[in-house]
Amino acid sequence: MAVVRAARVSYGEESKGQEADQKLVNYMMKHNHGTPFEHINFTFHIKCPIFLARQWFRHRIGSFNEISGRYVKLDTHFWRPIEDKDWRTNNKADKQASGTHGWREKDLQTMADQFGKAYETAMECYDGLLMMGLAREQARAVLPLGIYTEFYWTVNARSLFNFLKLRMADSAQKEIQDYANAVYELSKPVAPWTFKAWESL
Repeated sequence: MAVVRAARVSYGEESKGQEADQKLVNYMMKHNHGTPFEHINFTFHIKCPIFLARQWFRHRIGSFNEISGRYVKLDTHFWRPIEDKDWRTNNKADKQASGTHGWREKDLQTMADQFGKAYETAMECYDGLLMMGLAREQARAVLPLGIYTEFYWTVNARSLFNFLKLRMADSAQKEIQDYANAVYELSKPVAPWTFKAWESL
């Protein structure tokens, strides 16, 4: 296992058997010996709305390659709240937080209509500008933050745990929590000892 090999190379060794190796992983995680965990790498292909990608890219210890609106016509697929519980209000005490609200059916419909109107207008403008011959790199400026983007993200385990700790937290935006939970479920089987040690902290 990459973590064990990276740690034991200090002593010119590799493995001392499963039990000893697992104890070493637990010890390093508990005592914050983080460098060996940088030798496990994960690569994900992510598709998410731009407003979430902007949060994701703040986790700078990783490599990102994103689809380019300069080179291709972007897919005008837009994010929008689906269920009633997906519509939230600002938390007055915490600027980072939001919460559920007892919306009237009329209000929910009005908000859904506003989303739809804004997206339809943006899509028509984008397509129209491209048809007129405007460069893709300029036409994309009319598209809103709700459009989906795609990127590859390669990250080591140490940085991944930082991402998961912050983005799975109750204080994180609900939409990125959902993505972080999916990343967690995909990653855990790849490095079960490492994840078990992290979860025990």
